[in-house]
Order: sequence, then structure tokens, then C-alpha cells
Amino acid sequence: MAQPSRKRPKNLAGTFLYLLHYMGRHKFLLAIVAVLVSVSALANLLGTYMLRPLINRYIVPGDLHGLLLGVLVTAGIYLCGALSAYGYTQTMVRAAQKIVYDIRKDLVHTMEGLPLPYFDSHTHGDTMSRFTNDVDTISDALNNSFAMIIQSFIQVVGTLVLLFILNWRLSFLVVLGYGAMFFYIRYSGKKSTFYFNRQQKYLGELNGYMEELILGQKVVKVFNHEEKNMETFRKKNALLREAGTSAVAYSSTMVPMVVSISYINYAIVAILGGIMAVRGLTDVGSLASYLVFVRQAAMPINQFTQQSNLMLAALAGAERIFEMIQEEPEEDDGAVVLVNVREDGNGTLEECPERTGTWAWKDPAGGPLVPLRGDVRFHEVNFGYLPEKQILHEISLYAKPGQKIAFVGSTGAGKTTITSLINRFYDISSGSITYDGIDIRRIRKDSLRRSLGMVLQDTHLFSGTIADNIRFGRLDATDEEVQAAARLANADSFIRRLPEGYQTMVTGDGRNLSQGQRQLLAIARAAVADPPVLILDEATSSIDTRTEALIEKGMDRLMEGRTVFVIAHRLSTVRNADAILVLEHGTVIERGSHDELLAQKGVYYQLYHGMFELN
Repeated sequence: MAQPSRKRPKNLAGTFLYLLHYMGRHKFLLAIVAVLVSVSALANLLGTYMLRPLINRYIVPGDLHGLLLGVLVTAGIYLCGALSAYGYTQTMVRAAQKIVYDIRKDLVHTMEGLPLPYFDSHTHGDTMSRFTNDVDTISDALNNSFAMIIQSFIQVVGTLVLLFILNWRLSFLVVLGYGAMFFYIRYSGKKSTFYFNRQQKYLGELNGYMEELILGQKVVKVFNHEEKNMETFRKKNALLREAGTSAVAYSSTMVPMVVSISYINYAIVAILGGIMAVRGLTDVGSLASYLVFVRQAAMPINQFTQQSNLMLAALAGAERIFEMIQEEPEEDDGAVVLVNVREDGNGTLEECPERTGTWAWKDPAGGPLVPLRGDVRFHEVNFGYLPEKQILHEISLYAKPGQKIAFVGSTGAGKTTITSLINRFYDISSGSITYDGIDIRRIRKDSLRRSLGMVLQDTHLFSGTIADNIRFGRLDATDEEVQAAARLANADSFIRRLPEGYQTMVTGDGRNLSQGQRQLLAIARAAVADPPVLILDEATSSIDTRTEALIEKGMDRLMEGRTVFVIAHRLSTVRNADAILVLEHGTVIERGSHDELLAQKGVYYQLYHGMFELN
């Protein structure tokens, strides 16, 4: 079993208060837990204390009837404690799961609203670890540590109080033993924390290395690097083994040492207590009860220490979760929305609830409906992912309704960036982008993105059937519409050859399909959405020339009457574009149709004839 991280949260108080906010939503259940835990702990203390009256009042005088009654009372106390323990464990499980449910819900809600730059600056593994490892750590701590800390604290304090009540002289020796226990726990805890942190570091490095090996097995075998990789693995594994050995070596001594100190303490107290009883300085019942308390003293201390460490680990994980939950969501200051419309008898557009295939922009502040035509224009746009490094410089371009605009340029020229700005995945540094004459910053992002369909080079398919993945473009699409979209993208023929046709399950992000088939499904997904504006980012890069030619007719039908932006490295795919824009270093250096650009004999001409390569 992996050891939990011993990393402490940077802001312990703030994280604890934030966690209390979630716990406060279920304070009634937690109050029940606290009461039942207290009853259970006090019952254990009282049951042990009952040895004093049982011995002094009934055993020493020989009162069998009274002894039987006292034993029944003691049994009742322990039974009450056992029932309380069962009650608080069951209640705590329910409370913990409700709290974790709320945290997961808020975490997903926050993630859905985060802007893309957040994911650009955080690895997928780091984000996933917040949903898995960090949430699981909180769940384990709430299930196991919350109640145990309360119980252990009551038992430690209660034991000390009762020890002083029973025999205050001997209790000073017990306190010294307690001090020795805490001293060793602190010393061992510091040492083990240092090595556990190193263990987590080396474990992360080893896991990352193994992930690379697994994903790159084909490359490893092609270049015969098995032995070299094995050597690197041995080194990383050895570092992990050494750190893990040191960590466990210190942490595993904690319990035996505390128990050994308690045994020594118990032996000394037993000898001195016996001498005091012989001399009449204490009674036998008090001594018997006292020795049992001393014998049990190590257990709550061990539990309190271990559960405190688990709580610190949980708070460290909670801090990472709460940092993400408190991230600023994607800003949306737009007001204009996209609505379905139809023409009345006078040819005037009016809003309607049903899908008509005709859309218009509606400003809630008033004004006439603006038909969605797909007129997209850039006005001296500047943009950089980082303020100090601009990617696009003074970009001015236009796409008239129904035009097919193609972007050509080398990797990093800014082609994909331009399409990302149309979606408002990122906001421009200066200039403006208008959509049907409306600044896109005035349009609500959900409406803006609903009007745009995208087919990306890196397709992503979800677990489910082929039909489900196509229907992801429009969840209310019928089976007939799904199949029509597949035919439009020329995906219908290969789908029907699959074992279960449209009901074939997609697994592992579509790894049971070829790259070309996955892209055909992505095109079908965009087709079923029937978007007014379409963006194709290397949409046919993994499709062979024959398949590409077959789908062009279907794509032409899809693009009819729509504004289309195409990004492609294959110049053959952009020859029929209404306008081709050649980009270099974030600027537009040429614009025109295929024939016009060839006639200019500029960069596009050289690129088309293989005489020049954009870089």
C-alpha cells in the first residue's frame, strides 16, 4: 500500500476553514458523529474506571451479589460504547461521502468553466490527480481520521485526568513517560517526513518514466533500446527503494518505541504502586484501575499521532483542490445571444423555440434581430499567448458569408491561433473581431460557439457507440439525422462494415479505429450539428487521397451557404477556396484565389511548385 504524502499545506488555517465550509453543509450528521464518538470514548474510560469500585466494594468484601450487579453495569457501559462506535462509523461514512460528493461536484463545475489558458499551463496529469489522489485522500481522512482524532483526544485527556484522580503521585512518572513518547514521535516524524517527501518525488519520476515507456514501446523496439531503458529504470527504482526504505525504517519504529516506553513506564509504576498498596498509601481497586489506564495509554497517543498525519496529508490535498476551485472562471461579458428564427408573412424575422435552420443575433437590450450570415472580419488584430511575446501582428482579414477561406503557412505561423480567436478561446490584445457586424466580445460565448463547428486535426472520441459520438454534435439528433451526417462525411460505408454498425463501441479514445476513420467521425459530428460557420483545422490530414476526394462532395454540400475556414498543409485541398491567405510569422503576406496567387508568382507560387518552404 502506498504511503500517503506527508506534505503540509502552505496555508493550514485557510485550508482547514475552507474544508469546514464543506463540512458545515452536513453539520447535523457531524454533530451526531461527535456525540457518538464522545459517548464511545467516555464509555471506554468509565468501563476501565469501574475496576476500582468492583474490587474495593465487592471483590475484597466478598459481596457476590453486588459483584454480579457491578459486572452487569460495566457490561452495559461497554455495550453502550460499542453501539455508539457502530453508530458513529456508519454516520461518518454517509457524512464523508456527502462532503466528497460536494467537493467533486464543485471541482467539475469549476473545471468546466475554466479558460483554456489554465489547461495550457497545467499538465493533464496534475489536473487529474486533484480528482483522484487528492479527493481520495480527503475521503480516507474523513472516513477514518475525523472520528478517531476526537476519540483519541478524549481518551488521552480523560486518561490523564483519571490517572491524577486515582493517584496523583504516580501520575508525575506517567507524564514523564508521555513526554518521552511525544519526543520520539516528533523526532521520528521529522525524519520520516523528509524521506517520505523524497519517496513521493522519486515515485512521481518513476511513474512518469514508465508512462513514457509504455506509450513509446514501438519506438523502443524499433531502435533496440530495451537494455538502455532497463538501466535507467534500475537507477530510478533504486533511488525510490532507498528513499522508501529510510522512510519506512523511521516511521515503522514509531509504534514499537511508543509501546516499549509505555511498557517500561508500566513496569515502574506497577512496582511503585505495589509498594504503596503494601504500605497502605493506596487501595487495591485504585491501583488495578490505575495500571490498566497506564497500560492503555500508548494506544490513543499512537492513534492521535497517526490520524493527525493523515489529516495533514488530506489538508495538503484539499489545498490543491481548493486552489483549483477558487480559480477565476472564464469571463463572459457578452449579452447578445443566438436564437432560432423564422419569417412571418411579411418576410420579417421572428424568434421561435423550434429548430428551423435559420438563426439570428438577439440583443436583450433591444433592437432588431440581426440575421446570422457568417460575415467574420478581423480589424488590425494583435495577439500573444504571453503579453511579452506577440504571435499575431496587425491581422486584418475578412470572410464574406458563404465564402471558403483557407489559411496556408508553416507550423507556428498563426493559422490555428486565428481560428481559436474566432471562438474566443483566447481574447485578443488589441484590435477587434466582428461577426455579422457585432464585436464578438458582445456575444455570449455559448451562443458564439454554438454557431461554430470545428473539426480538429487531433480528434477526440468518447466512450460510447459510434452513433453516440456523432450525436455529440447535437444531442437531440435522431438516428436518421446521425446516419445522414455520416453519409455526408462519407463515414457511413465503413461504419456499416463494423461488427455492430452504428452501435459499435468506441474504446480508448477510438483506438479500435484508424486515424482516418476517427477524423471521418469528427467530420460527421460537425455535420450533424449543422453549424452556420465551419472551421476545419487539418481535418483531412490523416485521410488518404482517395477518401479525401470522396468526401469533398459531401463537404461541399455541408459548406453550402456557410462560411468556412480551412487550415491545411496539403495545397491540393485549398485550390477551390474563395480566398487563400498565406501567413508567415503571424502576418498575412498574400491573399487571393488559387489562380490569382499562382499568377502573382510569389510565395504561394513557389510553395505550390515545391520551390520554397515556409519556415
